[in-house]
Amino acid sequence: MLPSSDPRSGWRVGADIGGTFTDVIALGPAGQVVPMKVLSTPPDYGTGVVTATTSVLETAEAAPAEVVAMLHGTTVATNAILEMNGARTAVVTTRGFRDVLELGRLRRPVLYDLSWVKPVPLARRRHRHELAQRITADGRLDPPADAGEVRALAARLRADGIEAVAVCLLNSYVRADEERRVAELLRAELPGVYVTASVDISPQPQEFERTSTATVNAYVGPTVHGYLTRLEAGLRAEGVHAPLLVMQSSGGLLDAASVAHRPVQIIESGPAAGVTAARQLARVLDLPAVVAFDMGGTTAKASLIEHGEPFVSADYEVGGGMNVARGLGSGAGYPVRTPSVDIAEVGSGGGSIIALDPAGGLHVGPASAGSRPGPACYGQGGELPTLTDANVTLGYLSPESLAGGRVAIHPDLAVKALSPVAEQLGRDVPDTARGAYEVAVSSMTTAVKAVTSERGRDPRDSVMVAFGGAGPLYAAELAKELGIATVLVPVHPGLFSSLGLLVADTELQEVAPYRADRALGDEFAVLTAKVSAELGEDAVIERMLDMRYRGQRFELRIRLDSGELTEELLAAARARFHAEHERTYGRAGDDELVELVNLRVRGTLPSPVSIEDVLRLPPDTVRPPAARECRFTATVSTPVVRRGDLGQDPIAGPMIVEDMDATTLVPPGALVHRDRFHNIVITWSAA
Repeated sequence: MLPSSDPRSGWRVGADIGGTFTDVIALGPAGQVVPMKVLSTPPDYGTGVVTATTSVLETAEAAPAEVVAMLHGTTVATNAILEMNGARTAVVTTRGFRDVLELGRLRRPVLYDLSWVKPVPLARRRHRHELAQRITADGRLDPPADAGEVRALAARLRADGIEAVAVCLLNSYVRADEERRVAELLRAELPGVYVTASVDISPQPQEFERTSTATVNAYVGPTVHGYLTRLEAGLRAEGVHAPLLVMQSSGGLLDAASVAHRPVQIIESGPAAGVTAARQLARVLDLPAVVAFDMGGTTAKASLIEHGEPFVSADYEVGGGMNVARGLGSGAGYPVRTPSVDIAEVGSGGGSIIALDPAGGLHVGPASAGSRPGPACYGQGGELPTLTDANVTLGYLSPESLAGGRVAIHPDLAVKALSPVAEQLGRDVPDTARGAYEVAVSSMTTAVKAVTSERGRDPRDSVMVAFGGAGPLYAAELAKELGIATVLVPVHPGLFSSLGLLVADTELQEVAPYRADRALGDEFAVLTAKVSAELGEDAVIERMLDMRYRGQRFELRIRLDSGELTEELLAAARARFHAEHERTYGRAGDDELVELVNLRVRGTLPSPVSIEDVLRLPPDTVRPPAARECRFTATVSTPVVRRGDLGQDPIAGPMIVEDMDATTLVPPGALVHRDRFHNIVITWSAA
């Protein structure tokens, strides 16, 4: 059941899980916006969601029964892969293709790193099984799978304690019924085991990518299903019976039951919610190009939005450190072929640990203190120095508390944690902390360049929208490093991903391989019918084609115009493809070289909430001190103000702006003011 389309009918709650904090924003029927930020509760992150939801409703003086929509962004699928604690997974494939996952592609993330080791397959070799069947390239069964062989295999899987199975038969995308028949036989023989058919997840050519995607889906399936089941039960126990919708990697919401069937679609759930909010803000402000910069407690992420639309990749990798969606840097993780907002990620967040390498070089991350024990300054037992400790030492963060007073700060513990690193460097603690800050900024430029320069875009043509608990602390210096002239810090920056959940559309995508023997119009009609059956006839339908030049392996996704599928409409799509290819890669070919690879249909139900409904100045509950001593190139007495203290006239930095959920740093040499939507606007002089 989908939530009410009338935003005035009750409360809508958006809850986003981060590595350090769980963020919740509730939007009331009269337009009330109530934020809440609490420490995450690993390993049972759902407990934090339920606690934060009940707390925000108590603060809002709203009854749980008044909630009409529960919207959720989660890292549970990503964590299962990063921590390698997913299900005990088996793969069932065609004879001769047992080692597809092992062989993979000839890709290395670092070309000359002789110490690099390929990722270990999520299904071990002894759990990868072959069937004496084959689907030919034209869809014939030569021979079909034998039901007796499948049942015998099921008995072996049961004896091995298998918890999830990925069925990935050769050429199944042209004969989906055969693979589904095998999957159904296994489900019947293995009650309680999570069974995935690759054609239900990624019915596309390229055997390795399809097998990898189905294996990832099976590996995280039981974890995601169990998490969502427990979360719904926990919410019901507190009286919240509203439909639970989950953010997908593509930037749209989908009901929890559908997500449990295809959990691979929520690998980038949390980051996608923040990009969705930045996308809506870009549309309201009519910004042609925006770099969405999201820095939380564990990672920093960047995404590019052009003309109100983020880039959506057909391929990306998970579990390989920095998320790379294209290019020669891939190969470090597990390929996934489902739509995902194009996000580049580095392991630099507020909880990232500061350390020295054997050569004495200063490094930040990717290891993180998380929320437990957290940074040393939290006073929860953490002893290793983190970026948060450095920011406290530099004077950038409040020396008393964060998150509206929910997290106490102990500056003496921050200094104590940083002292050993400072002694090894032969520098004082503030100088060491500033060095760590600058190293983090340098690291983050990699993420921004991955979504701009590597796509043929100049980052200097963009406006940066900075959010996340730590993003506003680093955005101005990062923008200066990249030549970006303007930074926007929206309201509720530390809870911006939760805000994105409130304004996100409900979305479903279906894909099918291009078949020259079938009419394009008929194939699009089948995909459209699937989407409409799930979302209803009110869904807005978009058609897309994956296109490439003959001989290429990677495609570009091109949107088709609405209307009858005429030759003129296809010619317009080819022209867009040529233009995008030239912009991205610096060259374009002729129409004769163009190949169609996949057909896609995306259906959306627009959110009843616009971002203008939530862009309201938060109440100032605490008066910050008038000034703090902050370390830049030198120690400077720096004014500390609230967002509401800023006016429309630019003021010169340095300055610190404290919100309940984040702190914005305005460095020396920058100007700051507040616009009509209450964004903090930081600009650098062209000189």
